[in-house]
Amino acid sequence: MFDEIRFNTIERLPNYVFAEVNAIKLAARRAGEDIIDFSMGNPSGKTPQHIIDKLCDSANKEKTSGYSASAGIYKLRLAICSWYKRKYQVELDPETEAVATMGSKEGFVNLARAIINPGDVAIVPTPAYPIHTHGFILAGGSVSKMPMYYNDKFELDENKFFESLEYTLRESEPRARYLVVNFPHNPTTVTVQKSFYERLVKIAKKERFYIISDIAYAELTFKGYKTPSILEVDGAKDVAVECYTLSKSYNMAGWRVGFLVGNKRLISALKKIKSWLDYGMYTPIQVAATIALDSDQSCVEEIRKIYEKRLEITVDAFGNAGWNLLEPSASMFIWAKLPPQKAHLKSLEFSKQLLQKAQVAVSPGVGFGEAGDEYVRIALIENENRIRQAARNIKKYLKE
Repeated sequence: MFDEIRFNTIERLPNYVFAEVNAIKLAARRAGEDIIDFSMGNPSGKTPQHIIDKLCDSANKEKTSGYSASAGIYKLRLAICSWYKRKYQVELDPETEAVATMGSKEGFVNLARAIINPGDVAIVPTPAYPIHTHGFILAGGSVSKMPMYYNDKFELDENKFFESLEYTLRESEPRARYLVVNFPHNPTTVTVQKSFYERLVKIAKKERFYIISDIAYAELTFKGYKTPSILEVDGAKDVAVECYTLSKSYNMAGWRVGFLVGNKRLISALKKIKSWLDYGMYTPIQVAATIALDSDQSCVEEIRKIYEKRLEITVDAFGNAGWNLLEPSASMFIWAKLPPQKAHLKSLEFSKQLLQKAQVAVSPGVGFGEAGDEYVRIALIENENRIRQAARNIKKYLKE
């Protein structure tokens, strides 16, 4: 009898491709194997001490263990707006244009739940971070995918992007109401310039759709590149919101702190649905996050340099092992094309073999969409010694 009850939302979700690799990885570890893990973007460093100290100080005070504010305490929202003012010269109202979230992923999913009507269409360039696609599906919407074009330097080809966008808008039925952009991009690491957002805002106003911009890796940039914000563009707040997380820049992944800013209507919708669903983050975490955003940012530069050094070592060591990788100018990942001698395997089988034969875990590109099946994503989360050991293991595997 109960088997007849269908869970339609869950059934719309595909099987999680990464689960296969994760299962092999866990089995290997239980068997005592030493797995060098580049599969998940999980920062390995310690949270800066001054942020930890503030958490402990706040936790030891009276009245900080009760329910908090679902939209974020006022001082945190003020710090978010001050961060945008310092970094991007963007003015934001902490009352109406900013909301704190339990990581950017929670904010993104709940925003989709708040604004999507059944059947609404969102456009998502592919390959894509899975929640950028499935957040809308979970909310009862539909997703129209479009290819993303970029060069060997992982720079977006703006002209091809907008040609593809205009085609997708014409072909979408019903008309698309939302577009997700994510630069620096996960998984491909692709970057854009401010000119891209200027064109995008104009089209969004003309075609009447909202833009959701994700800049989770904004601070992790190399070779002089600086991440722009869509909100730097005049009039962007009429059509756009932007999300960010403290997970990578401050080594605070497990703390679950993020935020969305921008368009008042979308921010209001998110605040309203969150008021029904949660009581906000633990107040001492919000207080510590305020200090993270407001205090000396030299810790962010130190973390950025660690990723830059890991990138250089990985490209050099893997290249010497026979796997030539192209360097991105931002993010904590390398979007690595399969070695020519293993290209026939495609990304999932290659990832399995790399794990079983070289004890190295990566994320299969197909997990980010079919367009990623010739690639794997390598997260820059291991130290220098582990990277070099991985390269030695890979060299033996590639010589088989």
